[in-house]
Amino acid sequence: MMKKYSLCSILSLLAICVFAAQPLQAQTVTGTVTDEVTGEYLPGVNIVVKGSGNTGTSTDSNGEFSLNVPSLNVDLVISFVGYETKEIAVDGRETLNIEIIPQILEGDELMVVAYGVQRKSDITGSISSASSEDFNKGVVVNPGQLLQGVVAGVNVTSASGEPGAAQDIIIRGVGSLRSGTQPLFVVDGFMLDNSGTGVANNPLNFINPSDIESMEVLKDASAAALYGARASNGVVVITTKKGRQGDTIMNFSSSASVSTIADKIDVFSASEFRSRVPAAGGTLDDFGANTDWQDELTQTAMSSDINFSLGGGAGENLNYYASLGVQNQEGILKESTLDRYSGRLNINQSALDGKLDVNYSLNAVRTENLRPNSGSIISDMLNLNPTIPALTNGEPTALDERLNPLRRNELYSDDADNNRIIANVAPSLEIVEGLQYKLNLGIDYSVTNRDIQTSPFSLLEGLENGRLTSLNNQNTNSLVENTLTYIVDRGIHSVNLLAGHSFQRFRIEQRRTDMEGFTNNGIEPRFQDQISTSVTPTSVSSLAEENKLQSFFGRVNYSYDSRYLLTATFRADGSSKFGENNEYGYFPSFALGWNVSQEEFFSSSFVNNLKVRASWGQTGNQEIPSKITQLSFTESRSGNNTYPLTPNVGNLDQYPFGTIFTRLANPDIQWEVSTQTNVGLDFELFNSRVLGTFDYYNKVSDNILLEIVPSDPIQPTSTFWTNIPDMEIRNSGFELSLEYRNFVSNNFQYSIGGNVTTIDNEVSNSPFAVLTTGAASGAGQTGATINGYINGEPIGAFYMLEHDGIGPDGLNRFVDRNGDGEILEDDRFIAGSALPDLLYGIQLNLNYKNLGLDMNFNGAAGHKIYNHTAMSLFQRGLLAESFNTTDFATEFPNEAPTNSNTVSTRYLEDGDFLRLNNATLSYSVLPERIGLQGLVRSLDITLTGQNLFTLTDYSGFDPEVNTGSTIDGIQTFGIDRFTYPSARTFTLGVNLSF
Repeated sequence: MMKKYSLCSILSLLAICVFAAQPLQAQTVTGTVTDEVTGEYLPGVNIVVKGSGNTGTSTDSNGEFSLNVPSLNVDLVISFVGYETKEIAVDGRETLNIEIIPQILEGDELMVVAYGVQRKSDITGSISSASSEDFNKGVVVNPGQLLQGVVAGVNVTSASGEPGAAQDIIIRGVGSLRSGTQPLFVVDGFMLDNSGTGVANNPLNFINPSDIESMEVLKDASAAALYGARASNGVVVITTKKGRQGDTIMNFSSSASVSTIADKIDVFSASEFRSRVPAAGGTLDDFGANTDWQDELTQTAMSSDINFSLGGGAGENLNYYASLGVQNQEGILKESTLDRYSGRLNINQSALDGKLDVNYSLNAVRTENLRPNSGSIISDMLNLNPTIPALTNGEPTALDERLNPLRRNELYSDDADNNRIIANVAPSLEIVEGLQYKLNLGIDYSVTNRDIQTSPFSLLEGLENGRLTSLNNQNTNSLVENTLTYIVDRGIHSVNLLAGHSFQRFRIEQRRTDMEGFTNNGIEPRFQDQISTSVTPTSVSSLAEENKLQSFFGRVNYSYDSRYLLTATFRADGSSKFGENNEYGYFPSFALGWNVSQEEFFSSSFVNNLKVRASWGQTGNQEIPSKITQLSFTESRSGNNTYPLTPNVGNLDQYPFGTIFTRLANPDIQWEVSTQTNVGLDFELFNSRVLGTFDYYNKVSDNILLEIVPSDPIQPTSTFWTNIPDMEIRNSGFELSLEYRNFVSNNFQYSIGGNVTTIDNEVSNSPFAVLTTGAASGAGQTGATINGYINGEPIGAFYMLEHDGIGPDGLNRFVDRNGDGEILEDDRFIAGSALPDLLYGIQLNLNYKNLGLDMNFNGAAGHKIYNHTAMSLFQRGLLAESFNTTDFATEFPNEAPTNSNTVSTRYLEDGDFLRLNNATLSYSVLPERIGLQGLVRSLDITLTGQNLFTLTDYSGFDPEVNTGSTIDGIQTFGIDRFTYPSARTFTLGVNLSF
């Protein structure tokens, strides 16, 4: 496979060289290209001699072009993204002033949908699109960051500020208990698997954002139902860049970034600490220093990002795009880095007079991730005595029965290397006019080696031996799809028929080795030999899973006179994850559209386009653990699992093994099903200066799958999987997107846009009092419920006691909500939800001559955050023992040092925020002003600031957080526990096109 792709690459490059070497023609046509509506000069417009294939050029930053042509009687084809393609006859002229029309005025902008593309005016589902111009700028590692605040209905939350951290991408609310909340990601027609790859960060980090052309978010069932079993959480379709006919265009971009901690937590300084400890009733341990541990354990992080790409066409039958990218990102905690090396090759080859078209795509990535022990470091930077010097005689100061975090950084490492290749080939053949067959073959192969180690350290008990955990993960995802598309256009009647079959196989292999006992010789444990003994045994374990998904699907799109639209889809999915009685799930959808502005009776002086949409459909969720429908058992000597068959046995080691069930077979487990209704309105006003979309959605998920404890205590297993009868999760709300564009003059243009989404989430008909999603960790509180699923309440509802200050005895006082005179578990109440009920984003773009300013704000409201960090660290008792805290520990002067940190509203805070996500100042340098005319097409210099400020009342590092522990596989929301801080970043970049 690699040899074939290498050969194809070499042939493509040879073709480029051959065409580049062709001699210039004597006759030249020059001119400009402008927007017909605004008169704005357009850079980057493609101008090609019709039928020549290789004769073409692009306009420069002033909208000017110069093109050598065979004669002055040729026709030119002018094309530009977002504008109507135009043909013009040269007709003997040497100078041309060309005007082109924006597509948006005609409603014919193409958008990527499931298994194809459609004109925007023909779409009946709820789809939001973002192009590379709309994406967030700066240091961006994965696609989720590109969409944050840009698309209505999409909530993107980073788990922490760590480079490449995992993200929660939630489209129109959470609709499952433990079957996953992530959408399905489709990259150039290849459906990814959301399984982890063995790297402890976002599995989507392998995609280089610089290679992405556009992203479409399929939100309602009509748009997403064609993906069936995996579409209940929505679908994100990623389209990478392709080559276009014309000259080869090369792009080079380079950026350097500086990052610092965005907001420090206001713990006591050394001088404050010296007075606060005695005031709290403690004895001060003063070591004479003035140490800011947050400064000592964070760093000014330096990052870089270099990308090179080339794309174009060689003749009429070959388009190509190739890119290389190197990104090196440092985290603001020491020993924290993420390095990515990526390469991409996209080739489109046509033959048989355009009837055969073959798309090749190859993406190879290596990701290297070094992670510190961030939880312990965060605890230390907030909790350590600030009078302790960080260093003594140039070495980390020795601490009593505790490891200096600077020493921990030397001893500990979590190093993972991931190699991933995604390749697919998709030939399509026009069998007869209107009938096209397409085959899509793809493979996604990933290998990860990860070493988590602590080197031997003889000066602290428990660390003398050193430890090493080595993990190896191999993921394979293969896809075979066959589709037939038949298009019939009979004047006012237009029909598009699609039928297809898909088979996808997923295989995961994991191996783990745990070792202890290494020589303290300065060599890392992973490079040493370790001998397993009874004192330091080696433990080896492994896991393998294989799942298969077979699907049959079809879609009908019908248009009558471009006014009345109908879309109907159906997909049948069969998954090996489900029992033999319910292997297949069936997912239909229907949608109607009415282009009101196309009607003869419609007449408006300010409404240019108006379309009404309505849809209903069902999607599924198969993101559940493998094998849960199958019987499993093991051997055991513990408890009552064995019996002595021979007399005079002395201990359990002499008993025979007994066979016990670990999982019962359940062939009746069914799919979770999400049923969604959507009503939408698309409109353009005031000569298409105002563009907007309004949607109402109602999504109901039922057949909820859950692992539960049997009500009968006499059961062969402690838990079992089942569908919960009648239980539902409801999400409903409104989405509004608006954009205003104003071209004041050729020198000044601006646009301002925004989106707002409301989400009403509710769990209904639950038979459980509370299903815990978040629980406390730490001495005395481990397992205590923080939030969960509660009937009639939103997901992640905080369920706890209401704190009522400190009593005369110096201990916590709680509200007796049921009035029985006692404070018990039944006094807990719903104190809010971890999920926001309002999301919003604001975008501002200003352009004056060659200067541009882009700003993106995002925010959320209506939710709470449980500050587990404060509960664990900011206690009066710890302050009295000479551990640092904040004012939180001294809020109540009469609080006793022995007071407990019971889970309660004392640690619950508002999570509302507004963030300036990024702001970019750009300047386009005219090549002729620096003597590079004819050599350089464009030169842009950018300065980007990320996370410039956040308006919030939350007292932690960042209100955008989720670092609670998963409970029995149920996802946790809204808990902040020793979270890696977020960074504020400034990036200087150069973008060069030639």
